[in-house]
Amino acid sequence: MLKPKKLAKKNFLSGLDLSTEEFLHILELASVFKNKKINIDLDNKVLGLIFDKSSTRTRVSFQVAMTRLGGTTIDLNPTTSQIERGEPIKDTARVLSRYCDVIAIRTFDHSNLEEYAKWSTKPVINALTDLEHPCQALADFLTIKEEFLDFKEVVLTFIGDGNNVANSLILCGALLGVEVRIACPKGYEPNSLVINKAYEIYKNKNLLKITNDPNSAVLGANVLYTDVWSSMGEENQKDEKEKVFNGFTIDSDLVSKAAKDAIILHCLPAYRSKEITDEIFESHKSRIFDQAENRLHAQQALLSCILQ
Repeated sequence: MLKPKKLAKKNFLSGLDLSTEEFLHILELASVFKNKKINIDLDNKVLGLIFDKSSTRTRVSFQVAMTRLGGTTIDLNPTTSQIERGEPIKDTARVLSRYCDVIAIRTFDHSNLEEYAKWSTKPVINALTDLEHPCQALADFLTIKEEFLDFKEVVLTFIGDGNNVANSLILCGALLGVEVRIACPKGYEPNSLVINKAYEIYKNKNLLKITNDPNSAVLGANVLYTDVWSSMGEENQKDEKEKVFNGFTIDSDLVSKAAKDAIILHCLPAYRSKEITDEIFESHKSRIFDQAENRLHAQQALLSCILQ
């Protein structure tokens, strides 16, 4: 029977905190959890959640994952705790380390996450920052693996803002050797440091393409992926971005240029008729709700490895 393997690094702040072998192990373990072929008891271990940003899927999937593993979850809402009053991160981290066995943090600035990890004696998980969303990427590649069985010859095209999701797809795609194409308007490219890191990892540098042309990016692609154009905290840019991103909507025309077996992904929430049409969102090619479910299974696998 497949069993969780302890990870080399204590924290999961970035997709690059996993080796390729560890990443694939988590995906395999997630599939076993999904098919209910494994039963892990974490013996009442406690997961602390610190969410500076609103959340549906991340919050619920972590809570359910921890419950199914025999653990419990404490939701540390900043508005009802001392966090919002400005208690230093180093103080909060050291106190929570004495109560919790693992802490998942969803915040804006990635440096705040790193500060928690610096002072915490317990593992810290990136539940989303403005730089990366690695837990989402685990679910994304699990969904792709379910569809295509492996990652050989898979082409993943992300269309939209070069945001945290795009950054994580790039880094994790590099670990797995997946061809990743990012199509975004000029000035909205993914983080340049992320791109450079990925090029260092890729054995074949041609497997990562950054373009401003969505039409060329989707040619022959097996996976078409999009996200909202304005992330949390960017609401004031919404009208401007909708003008700039005109032509970057995943619609029937773009889908027709992809591979015949292409699937559609979206990390949700979605604004239909903006980054994706309702027709494509609800089409037989959509694996969006499988992808959302896979957050639960991927996080069960991740937690079980971290808490070994």
